[in-house]
Amino acid sequence: MRNLRILITTALMIALSSFGVSAASAADPVATNCTSASHAQAQAAPVPAARTAAAPVTVWLAGDSTMANPSSGGCPVGWGSQFDALFNRDVTVKNQAVGGRSIQTWLYEGNVSSTKGSDGECRLTSTTYSSRWQAMLNSTTGMKAGDYLFIQFGINDSSSTCPRHVGPARYQQLMTTMAQAALARGAHPVLLTPVAAITCSGGTATKNRGFVGETFAAGSATRAPVIDLQTLSVSLYNSLRFCPNIGDYGGSGPLGTFFCNDHTHFDTYGAQRVAGLVAGDVRRQNLPLAAYLR
Repeated sequence: MRNLRILITTALMIALSSFGVSAASAADPVATNCTSASHAQAQAAPVPAARTAAAPVTVWLAGDSTMANPSSGGCPVGWGSQFDALFNRDVTVKNQAVGGRSIQTWLYEGNVSSTKGSDGECRLTSTTYSSRWQAMLNSTTGMKAGDYLFIQFGINDSSSTCPRHVGPARYQQLMTTMAQAALARGAHPVLLTPVAAITCSGGTATKNRGFVGETFAAGSATRAPVIDLQTLSVSLYNSLRFCPNIGDYGGSGPLGTFFCNDHTHFDTYGAQRVAGLVAGDVRRQNLPLAAYLR
């Protein structure tokens, strides 16, 4: 009887092996199912992607004195000079803002005349771009895919006389042109309304800049995000209770800490706070650049 059982078991093992089933699996069907399931999971499990470092990004700034780097150790200090500190080391800020410039004199430095044409705009003596804009457009060393271009003008542009004067339609056209140039290079334009000076109506800070509608229109035309820095700055001034304005510029009071000895330009603390407003709106709008903020 014992010999008969051995013969049957041997025959069964031979038969199962012909179908690719191991003796251990045949003896333990649960082990077979677990082994098969583990194999299936191993086949289905995705291979983790290699973790890549964040691509370096350059943030280019184009604007006027309220954005520009200080020319000396003191006032004025543009908010752009404080922008780099708000990002991690993968971001480089290249501040090309220049004091006293309208969007047109920034783009066509030295080629904007002091006379107006029949359209009411300052005549161009040449359509050659400024060296700073040419450098930003350079295919090798200028704006590249993934970079950002922040554009903020609208303060000097409101002048009634040339060469600074820029009309609303011309302003919108030039801002749109700059945004399109960034897009053509794969960069991301971000348009800003002009930061407010401090003017008060009693105890309330008020808006005092133009070209707001034109900035939003240029944003719509290019699908570029717009940061309404005028509204943000006025809200900040009211939260800091700058009004009524008692004129304590250059002193230790709230205005003297924030502004230079005028109602427009910033000292270091003011520049830092305005840079924070811009960074905060980058985060609020969930722009991809927000991933690089500290």
